Amino acid sequence: MKFLNEDFLLKGSTAKKLYHEYAEKMPIIDYHCHVNPADIANDKKYSSITDVWLGGDHYKWRLLRAGGIPESEITGARGKDPFMLFKNFASVLPKAIGNPVYHWSYLELKRYFGIEKPVNLDTAREIYDECNKKLSGANMGARGLIEQSNVKVICTTDDPIDDLAFHKQISEDTAFNVKVLPAFRPDKAMNLKAAGFNGYIGQLENASGIKIDGYKGLIMAIDKRIDFFNNMGCRASDHALEGCIFEPSTGTELNEIFLKALNGGDITKLEENKYHSAILLHLGKRYHELGWVMQIHFGCMRNLNSTMFDKLGPDTGFDSMNGNGSPQNLAFLLDALNKDGQLPRMVLYSLNPADSEIIASIAACFMADAGCPGKIQLGAAWWFNDSKSGMEKQLLDYANSTLLGNFVGMLTDSRSFLSYTRHEYFRRILCNFIGGLVDNGEYPDDFDTLGKIVEDICYYNTARFFGFDV
Repeated sequence: MKFLNEDFLLKGSTAKKLYHEYAEKMPIIDYHCHVNPADIANDKKYSSITDVWLGGDHYKWRLLRAGGIPESEITGARGKDPFMLFKNFASVLPKAIGNPVYHWSYLELKRYFGIEKPVNLDTAREIYDECNKKLSGANMGARGLIEQSNVKVICTTDDPIDDLAFHKQISEDTAFNVKVLPAFRPDKAMNLKAAGFNGYIGQLENASGIKIDGYKGLIMAIDKRIDFFNNMGCRASDHALEGCIFEPSTGTELNEIFLKALNGGDITKLEENKYHSAILLHLGKRYHELGWVMQIHFGCMRNLNSTMFDKLGPDTGFDSMNGNGSPQNLAFLLDALNKDGQLPRMVLYSLNPADSEIIASIAACFMADAGCPGKIQLGAAWWFNDSKSGMEKQLLDYANSTLLGNFVGMLTDSRSFLSYTRHEYFRRILCNFIGGLVDNGEYPDDFDTLGKIVEDICYYNTARFFGFDV
């Protein structure tokens, strides 16, 4: 069978029909990503394939490191020959058999550059020149890549102190018809043990115009920024947690903990957990009030290589799964919000795939909300699980616990404008998963129903769940 042909990853006739007649045509809603809105506002152009393909993709950086490429030729490559950097990746990619990055890379080259030849040292120069020629043409800046991908909505990831000026610029540009919306990410306001916490609170004070001289002032400032984001079209929040926590507290305790952190005191783990829990509870209630979706990512150990963290900072490819996400604590958070009738719609992701069945079974206990199908979602296979086997496991765990037809589908979680092919990758795996059930006699070959399920998971469920006007 030819590699990456039109039936890539589609094993049976049912899977092929579901993909080609239903999934393939659906637009994309990328409801969680890390692209820079400034690049969209300014329609960033790329000087070479190295810039757009390798410039910010830590998945590819990890493969380069595994291949023995020195860091000076990966993240320390500014000002160096971009072809050398491309050639380095061409030297390691053939060894990535079985790795999802191999599939992603070839999908990116095929869909955006029309290149199907093998990537290796012998072809590196030819492919490099061909890609650069294509990049120099029209419709290959950030906006063109988005439009080619049939994207209708993008949700970026934004700090509460952001003025969202680029979002405003994009929304006012009538020449660009893709919705680019902010998503509220208040991690820095929660990380009271982090270096620079005091300085960040000062920035939040300036952005909100609220004096933050205690916990009450902090909540007032956060609420004011939530209102600002809401006025700018925000429909979702996102929280990155090491693990799930739930620790009750009193208002007096929270004020003491917050002031202690501002004054540089040592914060115990119990105090940290009480602070995190209280903020998550408050925010969950606000999100419910505004109709936002609350996303929680957890189960990650970040910046494990301290030497490289000191040199490069965060988000450079030195993170891993952890084994102590404590997903059972989600139940206490959800129950506390539900008791008050203020449980928002949620998407829950763990980086540890062992947690997914636990999350799915917890989520199924909090679905009782007329008019909101699939209110609590087991999120798409995230990060290190963003592979063929990881997606299949997530789909199986979702289907085993509740109604797979309510799933809100895929997202890129990426900083690259070439990553929309990950939606294609997911859709092929989805159709193959469902098609396999039909071919095994586990579901009837009712294509009216099957086609609707596929289209809903690819697009319509997401639009309804987040309330996007598309």
